[in-house]
Amino acid sequence: MKYDYRETVEYLLHWYDLNARILEWRSNPKPYYVWISEIMLQQTRVETVKSYFDRFIKELPTIKDLAAVEEDRLMKLWEGLGYYNRARNLKKAAIVVMDQYDGELPANREELKKLPGIGSYTSGAIGSIAFQLPVAAVDGNVLRVMKRIAGSFDDITKEKVKKELEEDIEAIIPKARPGDYNQSLMELGATVCLPNGKPLCDRCPVMHLCNAFHNGDELKIPVKPKKKERAIEEKTVLVMECAGSYAIRKRTERGLLHGLWELPNIEGKLSLNQMEEQIKILAPNAKVERKLGEAKHIFSHKEWHMNGYYIKVERKEDVPLPELIWVDNQTIQKDYSLPTAFEAYRKELF
Repeated sequence: MKYDYRETVEYLLHWYDLNARILEWRSNPKPYYVWISEIMLQQTRVETVKSYFDRFIKELPTIKDLAAVEEDRLMKLWEGLGYYNRARNLKKAAIVVMDQYDGELPANREELKKLPGIGSYTSGAIGSIAFQLPVAAVDGNVLRVMKRIAGSFDDITKEKVKKELEEDIEAIIPKARPGDYNQSLMELGATVCLPNGKPLCDRCPVMHLCNAFHNGDELKIPVKPKKKERAIEEKTVLVMECAGSYAIRKRTERGLLHGLWELPNIEGKLSLNQMEEQIKILAPNAKVERKLGEAKHIFSHKEWHMNGYYIKVERKEDVPLPELIWVDNQTIQKDYSLPTAFEAYRKELF
């Protein structure tokens, strides 16, 4: 039997009015601000996004600025947020908006969904928050909250389940405050109805309506299949320094971290002896100064297990790798985006 969420509306809006975190894109919900914040918030926590959002908007205050920005500069502004295709799609979408919509995001959900990087959830969020359209914005937070309230053991990874919930919400969403209702669900999921560990049910404004709470099923819902184990790749990272400049290169292969700058690296985890042998072949005048230890970086579908070495190079031309450029640390900090995958080793540059 379908659950009727109608009773949640008044309680959630009242709770949201008293408890919503103060955020720039909420205080000033310009369509552009809402769009940028929603893309940044995918896979990223609010506290992390706040400083990135401020910096991004300061440098690219309009859609026109975003459409015109150079890719390397865009990647630098996005550095540390990960999932870099989000930023590339922002620029692609901005170009479309400039060309087809006179530089203004369309106040229409179906038109929004045509833009690169904007799907059902993001179009619903922009539509309801920026344009007050009575449309749902269903993400993982909202699925978790609503399925717990309903006491539903539906598999939330199924598109059919998500679509049905969108329809349920749109049947009851308050036309006077659709954006606030959607944000109340997001906020409850982020701060009370938590994804990991026990939810804070004693703080929940709809605890009395929640079937998962009454049945003791808070930790059993939502239901989703177990993730596949991530593939593991081993790498050796080289911090190569020559007279205060460091070697970096741009990743050219498609896929993971495509188009970003990186520290040079070799497949496999080389021992010190193996590294010294490699350096003799690569650059006879270079010297392995020290081992930098091991590190791990987790992507959504794979893990990098790394070790690293600090290598002193006498002359740049001694390293016959044309893809390398040599840059001092201040310039790297200012202009070149190095992914957080290299965090354990890039700190050696600064």
